Amino acid sequence: MNLLKNNVGKVDRIVRVILGVLLIGNVFYALQNPIGWVGVILLVTGIFGICPLYSLLGINTKSIGEKAGLK
Repeated sequence: MNLLKNNVGKVDRIVRVILGVLLIGNVFYALQNPIGWVGVILLVTGIFGICPLYSLLGINTKSIGEKAGLK
């Protein structure tokens, strides 16, 4: 099992980056709690397209075209 295999699809990556930025921004705006670390994790996994938890669970959110290298 390769934990560093690209397994996050395009839509999943976009959602992760948006949520990550919102959670990180929320820490600076109003909330001073550890929720920003969740945002950092979402942002990093969204940028790199690699989710170790998905690898452990055998999940791959890439579309068929992305898996074939067409998109």
